Amino acid sequence: MGSYRLDIEPLPLGPDVRAIGLELTDAERGEPAQGQPAAHIWSRVLAALPGTEPWALDFFSHLHRVREYCRAHGIAYREAASRTLVVDAPVQEAVENLLARFADELFGARAGERLRAGDPALEAELSRRGADAYHAAFPNYFFCALCDFGNGTLTLLTDHLWPAEVLRRVRPAVKDLAVEAVAPGFAGPGG
Repeated sequence: MGSYRLDIEPLPLGPDVRAIGLELTDAERGEPAQGQPAAHIWSRVLAALPGTEPWALDFFSHLHRVREYCRAHGIAYREAASRTLVVDAPVQEAVENLLARFADELFGARAGERLRAGDPALEAELSRRGADAYHAAFPNYFFCALCDFGNGTLTLLTDHLWPAEVLRRVRPAVKDLAVEAVAPGFAGPGG
């Protein structure tokens, strides 16, 4: 595995949403990190962000391929709406393999207690509008996120996390990997 940089910073998406951008780049080339090494890093980041909150991956495009892949690899999923598949808190290896396989697709993630009860309204909106559905729903969750790993980014919509807290959660998850995680303005080690 090469060396990587994970930048964590606020994103100005408008007055009604707090967003945090995470960008993973190959430190040597300065380009978005891709392939299996990137999937390994992102899987750890996704598992670390929710803390103790339940979390899931939401797929709202290319569902036939996602469904086929999950069936072939024994990954549990549920058909949440006409065009949405939800994979609830997959194990680390399954997350990494899903991220490697579908890195070039846009999909979502969310975390929070609301997952336990289900959210048919959001899942129907995901079927209709894709990731745009998170804009109205994110206040009901610990976070909602757009995963664009083909471009090396994860965008969190959250009222519960700040860049420094994201950094605090992510650093231990990637400490044994060649990843420098930084958040501008954070005075901690390496930040």
